[in-house]
Amino acid sequence: MPTREPVRTPREVLAFLREREVKAVDLRFMDFPGLWKHFTVPAGAVTEDVFEDGIGFDGSSLRGWMPINESDMLLVPQPDTLFIDPFAKDVTLAMLCNIQDPLTKEDYSKDPRNVARKAVNYMKSTGTADAAMVGPSLEFFVFDDVRYDQTSHSAFYALDSAEAAWNTGRREKPNLGYKVPYRQGYFPCPPTDATHDLRSEMMLAMEGCGLTVESHHHQKATAGQSAINVRFDDLVSAADAVLKYKYVVKNVARKHGKTATFMPKPLFDDYGSGMHVHVSLWKNGTNLFAGSDYSNLSDAAMYALGGLLKHAPALAAITNPTTNSYKRLVPGFEAPVNLAYSQRNRSAAVRIPVYSARAKSKRLEYRVPDGAANPYLAFAGMLMAMLDGIRNKTHPGPPLDKDIYDMPPEELKDLPRMPATLDEALTALERDHEFLLQGGVFTEDVVETWVRYKREEEVAAVRVRPHPYEFTLYYDS
Repeated sequence: MPTREPVRTPREVLAFLREREVKAVDLRFMDFPGLWKHFTVPAGAVTEDVFEDGIGFDGSSLRGWMPINESDMLLVPQPDTLFIDPFAKDVTLAMLCNIQDPLTKEDYSKDPRNVARKAVNYMKSTGTADAAMVGPSLEFFVFDDVRYDQTSHSAFYALDSAEAAWNTGRREKPNLGYKVPYRQGYFPCPPTDATHDLRSEMMLAMEGCGLTVESHHHQKATAGQSAINVRFDDLVSAADAVLKYKYVVKNVARKHGKTATFMPKPLFDDYGSGMHVHVSLWKNGTNLFAGSDYSNLSDAAMYALGGLLKHAPALAAITNPTTNSYKRLVPGFEAPVNLAYSQRNRSAAVRIPVYSARAKSKRLEYRVPDGAANPYLAFAGMLMAMLDGIRNKTHPGPPLDKDIYDMPPEELKDLPRMPATLDEALTALERDHEFLLQGGVFTEDVVETWVRYKREEEVAAVRVRPHPYEFTLYYDS
């Protein structure tokens, strides 16, 4: 496991504020669906008492949270999450916060960070493991221009990128070529890789925020698809890191007059963007997933894998939480649509990386999630599925090591698949969520609120609006 810096105390935070001449403190937390929120206080307003008593705020306008008659909440800053915001004009220290009820001082059940912490505590209480190590690998697009609108009588979106394949014939005075062909964007060097310097700046900003970056590269699609790989960490810290990652990517892009998105499928007929999650369980400094079974996995790893595959349709409502997510989860484009596992097959839901034979490197790669997910809920749900698999000794069956694209239709038809829509995934979650409730990690209220919000605010909203392509199909009916 990686070594971590000692947890800071409130007194050390106050000393840090003085040493760095911090002018403002930004308090950050996450709403229920998964967007970072914040408000800012003067540095002088932060005292030791704040770390115990918290700071009050109104949670009534946050998506999926409290009704207006119960809206007073507390933000409790976490000293070990601090970092200097690289984008603020004045020296600003940011800290992530936990949410508490002001009357009972209990952690709020719909605070996603609380759900993740409870999942880790439940894992420890079972004696299965004492650490869940998570390494998220996110993909995203950087565009030069984005326009979209939806009215009662019109709907459109339009994306553009100077490196996009569709601009080979554009009059750019001069057009210098070096466009990235569709589906051929993997690892080109500059000048074809036009976002190299931008990604390097993102990488350096991430490291300044406390992340450990392993590499960055252009991804497979045209139009600026990119990836920056960060080092694995314990589950809650890894989810924290996803938020820092997305914050840095979006703000560096904006600084250069560009726009970045983690939307899973912004382009038709090219690769989408995922969030492949590498995970392993540890106990007493030993990787519990290393063994002698398939691909040198242990029994515990195989059972954890079985739990992931068994509950994948229900998990999809959390790990792939948008209607757009299922436009990525389609056959082709190496999309992980098949509920199977393999050493190398990237169209399987779970891949076992074989880059290293060392025991400490043995892990599962869950390829299903995407960057639109709330990382706290997604990682917590994955952990609960794996613990359920270990508890019930759920074996995943034989691996899928064949080339899926060469498999005959009669073999493919019996291969279980991911849900085809968000609505299907929400139905699967309604039917299969008992594993999430173990140890009070998720609650019935959390699951019910999630399903209701997604159905009412997203599924229904998309279903009732005419789609532009329907005019191509049906206008002359």
